[in-house]
Amino acid sequence: MSKPLLSVRDLNVRFHGERNASALNGVSFDLAEGEVLGLLGESGSGKSVTLRTLLKLHPPARTSMSGQIRVGDTDVMALQGRALEQYRGGMVSMVFQDPGLAFDPLYTVGEQIVETIRAHERIDADTARARALELMERVQIPQARRRLDAYPFEMSGGMRQRAMIALALACRPRLLLADEPTTALDATVQIQVLLLLRELQRELGMSVIFVTHDIGAAVEVSDRLAVMYGGRIVEEGSVADVVQRPAHPYTAGLLASTVVDVPRDQALPAIPGAPPDLAALPPGCAFAPRCAHASAQCREQVPALQAMAGDERHRAACWHALLQPAHA
Repeated sequence: MSKPLLSVRDLNVRFHGERNASALNGVSFDLAEGEVLGLLGESGSGKSVTLRTLLKLHPPARTSMSGQIRVGDTDVMALQGRALEQYRGGMVSMVFQDPGLAFDPLYTVGEQIVETIRAHERIDADTARARALELMERVQIPQARRRLDAYPFEMSGGMRQRAMIALALACRPRLLLADEPTTALDATVQIQVLLLLRELQRELGMSVIFVTHDIGAAVEVSDRLAVMYGGRIVEEGSVADVVQRPAHPYTAGLLASTVVDVPRDQALPAIPGAPPDLAALPPGCAFAPRCAHASAQCREQVPALQAMAGDERHRAACWHALLQPAHA
């Protein structure tokens, strides 16, 4: 097997404040070159925290982190100062849910893309501007030359989202992190942006981690899915395995909680209860209080992520997985 582009091992993140919250709890996964991984889960499951941890964006004074993150031969946890600045945007870049987090309203979009390119590469302003224009055209922004000199507030939501993708691609990153990039857009524009991201990923050969609440969107753009709950990955596998043969009861509940094939006069299926309090996680499986299959073992011991029968790449963290584990 070839070496993965991204390797995450036993990643733990704890936020300190009035109540200490365990946001990530032993997260481990790999991402191959050119692969798209979709991260699914309810709000508070740890999806966005995972992406921000990969860029070390959490405030150090209020965050404790442990574990290993490697991108290629780079030990991300050891990066500081200028090396960390070069890593962000150069090797790994991020498309945020809200373009307002990426653009400064006081500068034109073109100025900000040019500044990003020149911060990472020794090229002159004219060359950087030419690349910025090429990027704006590549993400299919109409009248790209004119929009290069526009301020963020002069663009529509869909156009700002495309401009943010252009900004994220400015330094040709090997890994793109997309944190719910279509949430704030209307349905038609969502589809356009999703198809654009997938097209650019294939064209540029990037690896992508795509965070979403939308199972349909995840299936559309992903090669593999990982389901998160309570700061852990509770299931991962190919899109076909996870969607057609869910092994974890939480995954099955998420898949059932959709409007597809549900009559108008029938209540939408839903997972009972609420997501766990990350400042007071239960001693066993975090999903046990909401799970119809929970036993005493579930409430006392945290299950490990283990392979399912017949497929080493399909794994679930459940004592009573809906599929039998490979070692059973």
